[in-house]
Amino acid sequence: QVQLKESGGGSVQAGGSLRLSCAVSEYYNSLSVAWFRQAPGQEREQVARIYTRTEETSIADSAKGRFTISQDRRNWRNTVYLQMTRLKVEDTGIYYCAARDMTVAQFTAWGQGTQVTVSS
Repeated sequence: QVQLKESGGGSVQAGGSLRLSCAVSEYYNSLSVAWFRQAPGQEREQVARIYTRTEETSIADSAKGRFTISQDRRNWRNTVYLQMTRLKVEDTGIYYCAARDMTVAQFTAWGQGTQVTVSS
């Protein structure tokens, strides 16, 4: 069972930057790891995704040009980062890291979430 632990949330003014981290317990598996955002009263939205084996990435249209997803697999650890720049008020929400094995369709592992608040 993959375990995920997020860190790096906080409060920032519009136009600022934050970097979120997701420590992934599985190093060897080929996973899809994604960042989701849930704003108050809204459905959870996937904002970025990376395949750990190929490092292929995907960014939601609302985040393109501002967010970058990457991973660090040194020292037999796997950490997935979400670098967020030029933050907007509408980026506010709880950010969740999620993972799934590449052989299944649904994300089966979720982190506890980290709050990101962007003020004007």
